[in-house]
Amino acid sequence: MRRMLIAGALACGLLAGTAQAAPPREVVGRVADQIAARYFDEARGARLAAELKAEAARGDYDRYTAPLDLAQALTVRLKPVDSHFQVVWSAAPAAKPSAGAQPSASTAEQTERRQNYGFRAVEIRPGGLAVVRMSYFADFAGTGAPAKDAADAVMTMTAGAEAVIFDLRDNGGGSPAMVGYLVGHFVPEGANVYNTFRTRGADDHELPPAPPKTGRRLEQPVYVVVSGRTASAAESFGYTLKAARRAVVVGEPTAGGANPGALAPVGDGFSVFVSDGSPINPITRSNWEGVGVVPDVRVPAAEALQKAEQLALTRVLQGQGDAAVKAEARWALEDLGPAAPVKALSDYAGAYGPRSVVVRDGRLTIVQDRRPPLALKPLAPDTFAVEGAATPTRVTFERDAVGRVTGMVQALSSGQAARYARAD
Repeated sequence: MRRMLIAGALACGLLAGTAQAAPPREVVGRVADQIAARYFDEARGARLAAELKAEAARGDYDRYTAPLDLAQALTVRLKPVDSHFQVVWSAAPAAKPSAGAQPSASTAEQTERRQNYGFRAVEIRPGGLAVVRMSYFADFAGTGAPAKDAADAVMTMTAGAEAVIFDLRDNGGGSPAMVGYLVGHFVPEGANVYNTFRTRGADDHELPPAPPKTGRRLEQPVYVVVSGRTASAAESFGYTLKAARRAVVVGEPTAGGANPGALAPVGDGFSVFVSDGSPINPITRSNWEGVGVVPDVRVPAAEALQKAEQLALTRVLQGQGDAAVKAEARWALEDLGPAAPVKALSDYAGAYGPRSVVVRDGRLTIVQDRRPPLALKPLAPDTFAVEGAATPTRVTFERDAVGRVTGMVQALSSGQAARYARAD
């Protein structure tokens, strides 16, 4: 199965140990043979293999008698050629199940299920924005697989959103099949936007393995949030949608690993990840190898999700939505802005009917019996936002003619409001 590297997934079995069954020269020779046999660019792979064998013959790797050290040295040597190259070592394989043990799903399948096939969180944010956080792109083929079911559930949840934001800042890659399937939700049927993978044999494609179950969203705005940790298939997702002008990419330039492949065992616990394909985008006629996906909007990764939300809400305000949608978006956008200065928080402290306003750790907070406290963020004189509210909520304090706070009004963007007179 061709996969695009999942960052960290290759660090399997990195256990303490110094023993190495085969001498370094022999291991290097086997790594070189796999590169010569599998690398997508046959001539380049042959040259690289010859260089590795010559280096081994000179004794360049003899000092790496510990397997982890040899794996690291080879990885450092190979990375500048192709960022997907990686040599790993694992300890002896796990013991076989005891006689009579019942068959069960493979460890890989169990891990995928526990991780919900890469979909770590789906949240509907204020203003009707859907945020999808993915840690990797799970593989599936055809029309029926648990990974596809997970993707369909996520896309069902986001179907009615004003915009969808894919947070891929910690996504190390995965399967081109999932990339194609998700991209297919946002482009017309038959759109020529998918990468073609150049290989030694017949070219492969990133075409969707199935049509989108929840239908196509050709007008739904899409934002892809990225960082320097965003790699491989995650880069492909952002790159493809950006090239097709269907997404705005926000954050920092990505890792720059374009070429998919697979781990090839070479014996004695060593394996080498060899790229057996290289993508070519039909629009750019290129890919992101070595340079990464350059964001449309460059901001520090830590600020990228908030920036994407601000961009999405601004677009909602500029669109043709009804007044209620725009009111909620306007308040949600204000909530993401900086806090306003407040001269004296103590002016607002007091009892307001069943509620009390207190100052805690330099912030204004509403408390009521056993309910979780509501932290307030100052937006303007006497106007605060309720932080973390599912629906944007305002608290406005009222004053009398001499400036004393006499009450507060809590309101939703829909216009629903309640007034609480100050009791003290």
